[in-house]
Amino acid sequence: MGQTQFGKGCHLHLIDGSAFIFRAYHALPPLTRKSDGLPIGAVSGFCNMLHRYVEGNTGPDAPTHVAVIFDHSGKSFRNDLYDLYKANRPPAPEDLRPQFPLTRDATRAFNIACKEIEGFEADDIIATLACQAREAGGRCTIISSDKDLMQLVGDGVEMLDAMKNKRIDRDGVHEKFGVGPERVVDVQALAGDSVDNVPGAPGIGIKTAALLINEFGSLEELLDRAEEIKQPKRRQTLIEKRDQIELSKQLVQLDCGMELDFTIDDLEVRDPEPDVLLEFLSQMEFRTLTKRLADQLGMEAPTIPEAAPQAAAGEVEAPEAPSFDQAEYTCVRDAATLQTWVDQIRERGWVAVDTETTGLDEMVVDLVGISLCVEAGKACYIPLTHKAGSDDLFGGEGLAEGQMPLDEALAILKPVLEDPAIIKIGQNMKYDAKIFIRYGVDVAPIDDTMLLSYALHGGLHGHGMDTLSERYLDHKPIPIKPLLGSGKSAITFDKVAIDDAVPYAAEDADITLRLWQLFKPQLHVQKVTTVYETLERPLVPVLAQMERHGIKVDRDVLSRMSNAFAQKMAGFEAELHEIAGTEFNVQSPAQVGQILFEDMGLEGGKKTKTGQWSTPADVLEDLATEHDFAARVLDYRQLQKLKSTYTDALQDHINPDTGRVHTSYVQTGANTGRMASSDPNLQNIPVRSEEGRRIREAFVPEEGNVLLSLDYSQIELRILAHMAGIDALKQAFAEGHDIHAMTASEMFDVPMSEMTPEIRRQAKAINFGVIYGISGFGLARNLRIPRKEAQNFIDRYFERFPGIRTYMDQTVEFAKEHGYVQTLFGRKIHTAEINAKGPRAGFAKRAAINAPIQGTAADVIRRAMVRMPDAIAHLPARMLLQVHDELLFEVPKDHVEETIATARKVMEGAADPAVHMDVKLVVDAGQGQNWAEAH
Repeated sequence: MGQTQFGKGCHLHLIDGSAFIFRAYHALPPLTRKSDGLPIGAVSGFCNMLHRYVEGNTGPDAPTHVAVIFDHSGKSFRNDLYDLYKANRPPAPEDLRPQFPLTRDATRAFNIACKEIEGFEADDIIATLACQAREAGGRCTIISSDKDLMQLVGDGVEMLDAMKNKRIDRDGVHEKFGVGPERVVDVQALAGDSVDNVPGAPGIGIKTAALLINEFGSLEELLDRAEEIKQPKRRQTLIEKRDQIELSKQLVQLDCGMELDFTIDDLEVRDPEPDVLLEFLSQMEFRTLTKRLADQLGMEAPTIPEAAPQAAAGEVEAPEAPSFDQAEYTCVRDAATLQTWVDQIRERGWVAVDTETTGLDEMVVDLVGISLCVEAGKACYIPLTHKAGSDDLFGGEGLAEGQMPLDEALAILKPVLEDPAIIKIGQNMKYDAKIFIRYGVDVAPIDDTMLLSYALHGGLHGHGMDTLSERYLDHKPIPIKPLLGSGKSAITFDKVAIDDAVPYAAEDADITLRLWQLFKPQLHVQKVTTVYETLERPLVPVLAQMERHGIKVDRDVLSRMSNAFAQKMAGFEAELHEIAGTEFNVQSPAQVGQILFEDMGLEGGKKTKTGQWSTPADVLEDLATEHDFAARVLDYRQLQKLKSTYTDALQDHINPDTGRVHTSYVQTGANTGRMASSDPNLQNIPVRSEEGRRIREAFVPEEGNVLLSLDYSQIELRILAHMAGIDALKQAFAEGHDIHAMTASEMFDVPMSEMTPEIRRQAKAINFGVIYGISGFGLARNLRIPRKEAQNFIDRYFERFPGIRTYMDQTVEFAKEHGYVQTLFGRKIHTAEINAKGPRAGFAKRAAINAPIQGTAADVIRRAMVRMPDAIAHLPARMLLQVHDELLFEVPKDHVEETIATARKVMEGAADPAVHMDVKLVVDAGQGQNWAEAH
């Protein structure tokens, strides 16, 4: 094509190169070049996307000019305006970084203009070119779904979301932001952007921002007339945060007037030069695409070395999965149709499975339907127990018509769900496995997309399906709330019409399969295969069995404790009235605050927006170091929490059929690998106070059994001694010394023979506090001593054990360089905020320091739990609970010693052979007629 001056009748396409790269990287499994192992998976996907783009842009609407615009590495002018701009973004994956320059080479190989400018973002280049195209009288299509670019739409400029094949015009922008394109920046300035770390106006989201801008006409008018806002909190925010809001507008406003070293005329569409393109593709060793293009061009494809079988399987050049808009979701209502799905499952060797139930408690809910997916974009839902009247095919009382009988469906599915040669894929598969086991189906082997994400992305974001779908598939799943409703009018899933249930349920299975296809190949690239295969996946059936066992809870004991706590609270209340010299409502923060900060004149008080005194725990903890009144309020509140959260609430969690409490474990509950438990939460029963410890008295064995507790002794200090190489600590552990007494002796120059419980308690608080990066401020709260004294303790600690400070500094530096820290077993804990500034910086550093220690301890007990079922299989013992560093068993009285010996051997050897510990792991054992006695 000859040189054409851009103007009326011309059409410019601007491709968001970064979006193409990350889409290619996240949507396709990894690929390495056979000849040298270079990662090229993202480049492969990028080339296929460019090829499809070139082939698809023909006809009267084809572009006359085109460019791929990239972000330049390094900071932009926005970082000069605000140093925290984009500070939250994690670093690019290690295997993606070397592929960035290759995508530029690929663009040039396709003979498409490739542009980036140092100090500016791709969006600014796109903005400048789009505005130039508009001024010249031509058209411009921006190929991107980036919301920041929507401010450019209108008057000849539109956007195209290539992944959804959806055009975005002025109406599309209004649908997204509630305003026209010319006011998008005003809305963004108010709403902020957590992804780019644009602060905005706290508490104001997109919808509220749009309402305000539509009412006042512009951001400037709104800020000038902020006093007119009737809502007090919103008015105060707009007045107090004006500078921050105006800065936010500068950050989101695209620069349409950049000085470019090229013109639109330089971007004229050019046909690829066949030799250049085929040479590049052959160098990348893309056999399929090279051959396809050579055939289209009537040329002989360059010779590429034959790929190894594994590499060939990884070269992902097949068409991408269909969009969710194109997905086919069907309803299976008969045995013949279900059998065709079973045949497909056996042919594939995998299936994504999801269950729909009448609630969330796996112990009592009923199965309503099952979803299956064996191919992205094709899934089915098998309705089983929807109620009559919930579908068009209703038939009087009982179940709705047009469903498979539950027993018949399970009989057909059971062989394939239990087949060891077929992988069953789920999102939080433990839930579905527990549902199936109640119906006599033992699902195995399994893969879990929630746990795959956790192994890959721990510390970066949550791992729920909606989060993963939106982040990695760019798709917002069908919400459940419109189907079930909310509040008193909410229904259970069995009352949802089958025709409405099909797309919702089938989509869940479809999303799960797509996430699995995306995440599973990344395990070896991110070097976390061992973490997933030895710590996460095999733990699922172990936890499911523990949850089904549950633990017996004595309702009468809880009731007596509730009464005792109520009486003790009354005593505290009387004591507080006496100290204050007047009666007041102890449960009223405002009245407590009035006594502290007005009547007693203490400092540190804070008021709420309504002018009432606020007395949160941190404020009271500070005051408790100096005044008994604050300390006693804390004691009262602790009892109140124990009563409401445990002695009262636990009674409601006792299963009426089993007489036991069945907690549910969450493997992804903490970034470090520590598990959480819910419904009820048994991880957080306080043990520091006598009352907290007493709650464990209500947990009892069945008659003839005892509870057996095995607890790692000071495991985190032992891991610290090993990881930081602290010889004094190693020696103390090797010689069996009381580590807290030894620390106290070292720090306070007190001979062991003269050690007092108070001095040892202070050393214990410092020992554990240092692991968590505690400050003098925090230690003062824990010990209820002056802050200066607490800081002196910490300073002296580091003087006595300088290796700990070295370890901490090295850990923080590693986190800053790599964006994550690691446990001894290879678990990566991402530290997205490690380079943050301000108050968050201290928290991020403390978290990074503690994560390898706490994470390693969590990994150790996971390894022990995975091995435990086989080890105790010959014994009539059940593993019931895991709480931090402790495992709790229920055992017949005459098998206690054998169980202790067996379980202790497993736990003390849990690190072997993966890690050789310089410090021996030690496990303490106890037994009793309740959990308190055993521990």
